[in-house]
Amino acid sequence: SGVSPATREMVRAAVARLGYQPDRAARELSNRRPVTVGLSTAYGHRRLIPFFMLFLEHLMDELATSGLRLRDVPTGRDGLPAEPADAYMLFGAHPDDPRVSDLQSRGVPFVLIGHQDGVRSVAADDVAGGRRAAEHLLRLGHTRALHVTGELGSQAMADRAAGFLAAYAEAGAPEPRVLECDDLSALGAYRAVARDLADSAYTAVFAATDELANGAIAALADAGLRVPSDVSVVGFDDMPEVGEDLTTVRQDIAAIARTAVELLHEALNGAPVRGVRVPVSLVVRGTTAERR
Repeated sequence: SGVSPATREMVRAAVARLGYQPDRAARELSNRRPVTVGLSTAYGHRRLIPFFMLFLEHLMDELATSGLRLRDVPTGRDGLPAEPADAYMLFGAHPDDPRVSDLQSRGVPFVLIGHQDGVRSVAADDVAGGRRAAEHLLRLGHTRALHVTGELGSQAMADRAAGFLAAYAEAGAPEPRVLECDDLSALGAYRAVARDLADSAYTAVFAATDELANGAIAALADAGLRVPSDVSVVGFDDMPEVGEDLTTVRQDIAAIARTAVELLHEALNGAPVRGVRVPVSLVVRGTTAERR
């Protein structure tokens, strides 16, 4: 309204010629109402872990100049976001996540921190990370290994385990034992490994997070085993302070957050759906050595 017919036709012609698509975020910024992004964590998913806190820090930095406003949205017992938002960032990916189908059915834009076919998503290449940990340990002669992990219903935990086990199988080595911890923390890993030591023999441990790796190292030390002289240990994440002394698989958390915001803008603008896997790398430090 308020535009002459001649001007309106000129604008429509330019839209058609340029293939212009409205930018929802920009439109709402011009109306002085920012787009609200709901941060939704899967029901029951533990949030007070180093990865989530660092991811959140990077995410807030990216959103600060994006015209998007982040709001923490609780998750109901039905697994769905309990409060409305213009768009969502979904954390804690797992199979049959009800949030995905619900938001898709309602046409609400979202980005999954994880991966799923046909879903706009971003995640570290966790399968490749597990494989790189295995290949490193196998090169050092460690054919008997233990994998310390969290709940395998978690997509990240399952992918890391899958890559690790696949590499051992392809090498013709004995299948590593998988030890699930009830508590995804250093204390949880300490308790699980301490209980397990009497029942198994291995010369290497791959832990699904740096926090779990530190708990495993503490349990090994209390049992009189030296790292890496007796047992080599590999972590995952390369978290500041937590993993800085570990041989570990580094994931680029800043790149994951940056890509998540890019994908969210694409969702708001109606761009084609795409999934992104962020490469990982192995960082060798002082917790792994050749098998004696």
